Amino acid sequence: MKNPTWHKDEIILALELYFSPDRGSIDSKNPKIIELSKLLNQLPLFEDRPDAERFRNKNGVALKLANFQAFDVSYTGKGMSRGSKLDKELVEYFQFRIPELNSVAAEIKEMASNRKVVEKLRDVENENIEGFSVWEGSSIYRLHKAIERDQKIIKLKKVNTLKETGKLSCEACGFDFKETYGERGDGFIECHHRSPLHKLKSKVQTRLNDLALVCSNCHRMLHRDLGSISVEILKSDLAGKRTI
Repeated sequence: MKNPTWHKDEIILALELYFSPDRGSIDSKNPKIIELSKLLNQLPLFEDRPDAERFRNKNGVALKLANFQAFDVSYTGKGMSRGSKLDKELVEYFQFRIPELNSVAAEIKEMASNRKVVEKLRDVENENIEGFSVWEGSSIYRLHKAIERDQKIIKLKKVNTLKETGKLSCEACGFDFKETYGERGDGFIECHHRSPLHKLKSKVQTRLNDLALVCSNCHRMLHRDLGSISVEILKSDLAGKRTI
């Protein structure tokens, strides 16, 4: 059986070590690379994979770190030439966002050790959104979606909003499904988690203020640039277009 393609979570964990100031040499004798190999073997990402002797072994992990060098602007050597498109994308995104990288890597490790969270993430499918690639498919993104689909917290958010405003309208554009579709749209609206992805924590309880009620179109726009655009920014952008 061949090794599966590296998952985004695995690459993020490898990048955490690669950019660590005390990483050491990139070779299979490095204790930190050996430890990362053991960690990758513990992640619940693949149901079908080779045995531990071949799956993400120390040689394969060392090779992955060497592949990053070709995309690292601070590396003065030639580097390997077998890095993937995803390697390039993640190196370019995280090499100037090290605190964010460390935060995300820590949360991936925490989620991997939490059986309840793992089961919840397995029920969340991935979605393809044009222009959205850095986070899509990662456990952090799937956690974000799982929170957005928690029917209990969504119901509480709707009830609270109805008490305060008397309606369920999009917090970005103001669209009201009931106003447009009548009874068919009564009570319908989507829920978006406001927190930047790198600040999501699997052990922290979601509060109502962490959520925003939005229409389907605004929700997709928020997900298209997740982590760098907020409901407030989108609302401001839309308001500016209306005045032109």
